[in-house]
Amino acid sequence: MKLTSGHLTFCTNIYAGENWMAHFAVLKDSFPILKAQLSPEAPMGIGLRLSNLASIELLEKNHLEAFKQWLAQEGGYVFTMNGFPYGGFHHTRVKDQVHAPDWTTEERVEYTLRLAEILSQLLPADMDGGISTSPLSYKPWFTTTEARKSATASATANIIKVAGALHYIQSKSGKVIHLDIEPEPDGFLESGPEFIDWYENVLLPAGNEESMIKNHIRLCYDVCHFAIGYEPHTAIINELQQKGIKIGKIQISAALKAKLPASVAERTAVLDQLSRFDEPTYLHQVIARKDDGHLIRYPDLKEALAEGENLAVEEWRAHFHVPIFVEDMGLIQSTQSDITEVLNLQKNNPFTAHLEVETYTWEVLPTALKAPLNDSIIRELAWVKNLL
Repeated sequence: MKLTSGHLTFCTNIYAGENWMAHFAVLKDSFPILKAQLSPEAPMGIGLRLSNLASIELLEKNHLEAFKQWLAQEGGYVFTMNGFPYGGFHHTRVKDQVHAPDWTTEERVEYTLRLAEILSQLLPADMDGGISTSPLSYKPWFTTTEARKSATASATANIIKVAGALHYIQSKSGKVIHLDIEPEPDGFLESGPEFIDWYENVLLPAGNEESMIKNHIRLCYDVCHFAIGYEPHTAIINELQQKGIKIGKIQISAALKAKLPASVAERTAVLDQLSRFDEPTYLHQVIARKDDGHLIRYPDLKEALAEGENLAVEEWRAHFHVPIFVEDMGLIQSTQSDITEVLNLQKNNPFTAHLEVETYTWEVLPTALKAPLNDSIIRELAWVKNLL
C-alpha cells in the first residue's frame, strides 16, 4: 500500500508452493483477504517471490497475462521481487543451499534476468522496481583467500552483466529496475562496511559506467541481518547516502536477541528457550558479543548452543526471522528496536520507496508464536503502518 514514506508490502516467500500455479493459488486465496483489511480503498502492493521453476512457468503460455488481469481485478500491483532463494524454500532442508546457485554461475544470471523480464511487464509505469538477491556467495564454501577473491571477481562480472541488461530494459521501456544485493551473515558480503568496500573497490572499478552501476545495483537493507551483526544503522545509512550508493529496498524483519546471564541456572534457562528455535530447514547463524565487545560467529544455532557455557559471552543474536510485532518473548527478545530505528530514519528522510516485511518462518516457529497466516501478515503490516 502507498504510504507517505514509501510502498509497503509483504514478501510472498511466506507461502509454500514452488511451481507457479501452486503459488498463484495461494495468492488468489490470501491476497483479497489481506487487501480488504489493510487497503480496502486503494491498490495494495505484492512483494513477489518466484522460484526458478515458477519464473520459467510464468513466462509460458498465457500465465503472465492472466496474472496481470488478476492483479488489475483485485487491485494489486508488483513493484519488488525476492530473487534470493532459487529453489525450494518450504518443506525441504534449505540451510546453506539458499545461496545456490551463487553469483559465479550462469544459472543465477539467467534466473535473475527472467525475474527482470517479468517485473518489467508487471511494474506500474510511475514506479521503479527492485529484485533482491544473494550476497554473491557463501563464505564457508571457499576456504582460501585466493578462492574467495576469484569467486568475488566472477560474481561481480555477472552482476555487471545483469546491470547492462537492466539498463537495456530502461532504454526500451523507460522502466528503472535495480538489483538489490542483500548482505547476510556468512555471505561474501555480510555487513555494511563489507558491502561498501566491495561496491567502491571491486564493483565500480570493474564496470564501464559508474552512473549505470549506481542506478541499477543497490543495497537491500535487511534489518534482521544488519541487527545480527550489531551494526550502527544510522551511521551505515548516512554513509551510503554520502557516497551516492542507493538503498533499493528495506526488508523489515526481526532477529532473535538474548542476554546471557552470568548465573549458570539463569543462563541454562535462556539457552533452553533458544534451543526451541533450532530447526532443520533454514540457516540460523549466530553472532555472539563478548563482554569486551569482540564478536564470535557461529554458522548455525546448533554450533552456538554447543558453546553456550562460555561465560565471556553476554549476548547472542540469531538469524531467525520472528514476528516483527513481538519484542518480548519471555527470557529472549527480538531486535524490534532496530526496525524502529531504521523506519524512523525512513519516515524523517525517505531513502527508498520499497518497504517489504519479510517473515518467512511461520511454519517452523515454536508453537507459542504461531498464529493463522493471514492474521499474522495483517498484524505485521498494520504494525509497520502505525509506526510510519
